[in-house]
Amino acid sequence: MDAAALRAEFPVLDRVAYLNAGTDGPAPKAGVAAAQAALRSQAEEGRFTPHFEARRTGHDGLRAAYARVLGCDVGDVALKSSTSEGLGSVLAGLDLGPGDEIVTSDSEHPGLIGPLITARARGVRIVAVPLKDTADAVTSRTTLVACSHVSWVTGEVAPAALKELDVPVVLDGAQGAGAIPLDMRALGCDAYAAAGQKWLCGADGTGMLYVAPAFRERVRAIAPAYLAFQDASRGLDAELHEDARRYDGASLSREGIAFTLAAIELLESFGLAAVHERAAALADRLAEALHERGRTVAPRDGTTLVAWEDPDPEATRDRVAAAGVVIRNLPGTPYLRASIGAWNDEHDLERLLSAL
Repeated sequence: MDAAALRAEFPVLDRVAYLNAGTDGPAPKAGVAAAQAALRSQAEEGRFTPHFEARRTGHDGLRAAYARVLGCDVGDVALKSSTSEGLGSVLAGLDLGPGDEIVTSDSEHPGLIGPLITARARGVRIVAVPLKDTADAVTSRTTLVACSHVSWVTGEVAPAALKELDVPVVLDGAQGAGAIPLDMRALGCDAYAAAGQKWLCGADGTGMLYVAPAFRERVRAIAPAYLAFQDASRGLDAELHEDARRYDGASLSREGIAFTLAAIELLESFGLAAVHERAAALADRLAEALHERGRTVAPRDGTTLVAWEDPDPEATRDRVAAAGVVIRNLPGTPYLRASIGAWNDEHDLERLLSAL
């Protein structure tokens, strides 16, 4: 992979060491150009039949791109506005209540915490344990496991033993899609929700949801909108798509679709496997360098996130930002977190270490 050529596609890296893809990935020139072209077309040509045909084509293209990233069939992917929407629609669609139990981790993102709180309000028992213990926490009382694939706090990966469970597994893949290799069949989960704007460097307000074919029999579509129907013109006789399109969100903007599709295709042009490998290698180097400097690095696996303890994370975040280094603090924890992408280089890591 030509790392320098990939880096040149992200203008922000000319100015700062951008190490925050776990929140929002850097915006590539190709994505911005595609969004501008879509907006220009709307301004100059109006928004009628050709516009909606372009949106439909964009939906199809983005769904196929997400399927390539996830390693699954196109028919198993729903278009969502975020990881949070995907997770919420699955947990709500299962209609859980008293007598049901969900095992989760004790370090989940608010995107999953919200649906879990809602489930608890319906009488569902929630069992929260360390991510590494989620498989072992499953008992005969457990109805579902819902947890991160990659922890947004530490970069730890959910235990492989989850694949062997007899209960459904729903994964928050916000820190997985675009960051590490994925194969839904090999992973063995029943649902996987992820974001378009993080490691795939797409537009805000884009996301995906994988739902395994057999699991679709158990997940009711919540508030199906236009895209979810086979033929919306049939009114009350309209039927939902039989595949994962039944879970599509209400709407995605033409420009957002164009931005995200162009960003994914850019990364694919450099080879997703190479992108994953380079990002993980750089993250490992940063973790080692922090450890050598006496920093307490959070337990992690070979992912793209590196978190370490700091006596005043918020103040340090602002101080290094003033030095041209973008990282984030994780509220409620002692950690700062750097999110390393294949577009980063050793100079970015050195800027961070020097600023600290």
